[in-house]
This record gives sequence, structure tokens and C-alpha cells, in this order.
Amino acid sequence: MLAPLAAKVLADNYGTSSGQKLIIVGYDRRFLAEEFAQVAAESIQEAGFDVILSQSYAPTPAFSWTAKQQNALGAIVLTASHNPAKYLGLKVKGAFGGSVSPEITQQIEDLSSNPPIFKNKPGTLTHFDPWASYCQGLQKKVNIQAIREGITSGKLRVFADVMHGAAATGLERLLGCAIEEINGDRDPLFEGGAPEPLPRYLSKLFETIKIAAREETNGLRVGLVFDGDSDRIAAVDGQGNFLSSQVLIPILIDHLAKRKGFTGEIVKTVSGSDLFPRLAELYQLEVYETPIGYKYIADRMLTADVLVGGEESGGIGYGTHIPERDALLSALYILEAIVESGEDLGQYYARLQDKTNFHNAYDRIDLPLASMEVRTKLVNRLQTEPLQEVAGQSVIDCSTKDGYKHRLADGSWLLIRFSGTEPVLRLYCESLTTKQVHQTLNWAKEWANSV
Repeated sequence: MLAPLAAKVLADNYGTSSGQKLIIVGYDRRFLAEEFAQVAAESIQEAGFDVILSQSYAPTPAFSWTAKQQNALGAIVLTASHNPAKYLGLKVKGAFGGSVSPEITQQIEDLSSNPPIFKNKPGTLTHFDPWASYCQGLQKKVNIQAIREGITSGKLRVFADVMHGAAATGLERLLGCAIEEINGDRDPLFEGGAPEPLPRYLSKLFETIKIAAREETNGLRVGLVFDGDSDRIAAVDGQGNFLSSQVLIPILIDHLAKRKGFTGEIVKTVSGSDLFPRLAELYQLEVYETPIGYKYIADRMLTADVLVGGEESGGIGYGTHIPERDALLSALYILEAIVESGEDLGQYYARLQDKTNFHNAYDRIDLPLASMEVRTKLVNRLQTEPLQEVAGQSVIDCSTKDGYKHRLADGSWLLIRFSGTEPVLRLYCESLTTKQVHQTLNWAKEWANSV
């Protein structure tokens, strides 16, 4: 079984610093997740490790937090994150409280092809509450009282779509007051969709907030969206508009730097909005750019002083916390920003656009390709016949840090990037207006389909 092999690799890499043989095991709300976690815990115990097994589901960041707090070798979490219901996976977290490196993942894969025979004396197996210490840690990072007063006074109405996942009950535990939770029941089928914070899965939240907006002329409203294991976040403003992390990260940068006085680098991926560096310049913060994937952000957080690091798919982490994306902490910072500014999130973002004189729109599409052969042809075309013009705009630069990011004469950009495992083309665009974004993405689709 993979779990004890992962435990052995964690011991090989972190045993000296930890000084223990302790592994944390946790799980989300997927079909049979707790049963798989029980089997995983017992197999790790039989391999000679001490195991602390969660007594309930919890967010993946809670298990990363526990691994660091308990000075464990790491954590093994039974979850498939934001993926559809047919999946269940295993996430491996290091002693430092974040995802292990690709090198350590490779060590686990290599060991699985020639698994060792464990002859150690079995370790111990105990249980723990995954929420208590985690919630206490997060509560210390924001003004919980101000947020709670905003909600209980009626000034702020909070909706949380937990997408039937591990964030269920989380905000109420943290805030100590009732909020309006949507899709809080356990549904391992996720209503036939996926627990991913994307507009196509949020019809119930959109409808709920739009009804509230029609019925209430005063007060602030916000919808917060959490993926299946609560490490990704999105939001909906008081008028029912979807806000991806491309919008939330600038708000968080402003709130953390201006109101809380925090400093440090802004770490962004190549698909991150150009508004990030504009705000960083405003607050005299450095920007560090990585390929797409939170693992690159987490690596930077281990070696640099980071204020916030985030990716456009909803993963956001903080230098004040563990090197892990954490949707509930992001939610607390967002609520704090709303309460302290007195602004709706949509208004807040528009003000930042005015403040930086940078008005932008963004979208992304994933385009299925007929085969991996088509993918190969497209890659060859980009390498041998670089694009000189995109949607009527001249290409002034092309970065190949991750994919092919074309900067255009009008300040727009188009990123063309390929999945490494399946015939899918990912297209990202930021431009001046939503209309221009869609025109550029449609142009890119036509280009890809013509090859």
C-alpha cells in the first residue's frame, strides 16, 4: 500500500529535523474517505510509525497545520481536492506544513516499484480533533470580534458555498456566530458536478445572493466558495458577480499591506493578473514570478519573506501562516477587509483599478484536443512559427517560462499552455474589457482548431 511507503520517504527526508516517527492521517468527505484513512493509518502503524488519525473530516490545510504543530514527519490526507466524485487521492505533506517537493513525490513513486519489507515493531495509533488547534491558529490572525460584530449587527451578510466538502461548518467554528451555509450536507457525488470553485457549479449561490440583493437595499453581502478540501477559494460580490482569485489577490494585497502593515514579496504565477505587480509597486513590494502550480509558490515561501502568494485557480497562501494554500484563512482576511473598508468586494476591486489606473478583465478556457498528436503539432507550430499577431494585435514579446505567454501591443496578454498528461489546451487572457478577452480567446481557439 502507498501510505507506508510515503511515511518511509517522509522519515528519510524529515526524520533528522523531526526527531519523531509521527505521521498525521486525515481525510475529506468523499465516498469511503474515512474508511480508506483508517486502513492507511493502520498500515502506517504496522510499518513501525506512530500515527495520529483524524476523528473527523477537515480541510487539508488543517492537517498540514497539525503536522507542523506536532513536529511530525508529515501528513497523509485522503482527498481528491476539487476533482469529480469518481476520484479519491492521497496528498503528502511535509514536516514544514506544506506539500512535498516533486523530488520527494518521485522518491515515493520509485519506492512503489520495489517496496521494502517493514520489520519494525508496530507503532501507536491515536485519534485527534483536527479543528481545534487549526481554528485557534487562524483566529489569531484576524480581528474576529470585528467580523463577528459586523455579521451579528446585520451590517454584513455572509453566504458560504462549501460545495459539500471539507469546509462545511468551518466559518461558523471560526467566527463563533451563524452564517448562511450552502451545500453543507455530505454529498460524495457533488450533485453530479465537481467541488471546484467555478461559476458553472455555483448556480444556487448566485441565485441566493441575487434574491438577497433585490430584497435588501442596505448592508453588505458576500458569498465565499470553497473547493472539496478547502485549499482553494473564490467569491461572489453583493450583486452576484463571480470573483476569481485574480480579483481576490489584489484585494488581499491591499488589505494586508495597507491595513495590517505586512511586508514581503508578492509571489505570482505567469497566469497571474498584471494588477498584482501594479499594487506591489504602490506599496514598494517585490514581485517574484513562478511557473503555474502552487508547489512553485510554496517552494518560494520556504526560502523568502513572502506576504502573499497565489494562483489564478484559487490557491492563496501567506507568509504569516504555513507554506500552504488555505481557503478558510483567505476567507477570514476577505471578511476582515470588507468589515474594515465598509465596501462591497466589487466596489473594492474597482477602487483598486482606479487607484492603479489599470482597468482589466480576465478569463480562461480549456480546449479539448482530438489527440496527443494534435498537441504535438501545436507545440511544433509555436516553436517553428512563433505568433507575430494575435486577434489583430502585434505580439511584442513571448515568454516561455511556462507555456507561451504573448504580450500584445495594447497591453493585453494571451497565454497558451498545454496539459502534460492529456490532450487539453489551456488558454488564458487578460485585456482591457471582457469583450476583448473573449475576442482574443475565440481567436486562439480558431488558431488551435486550424492546425
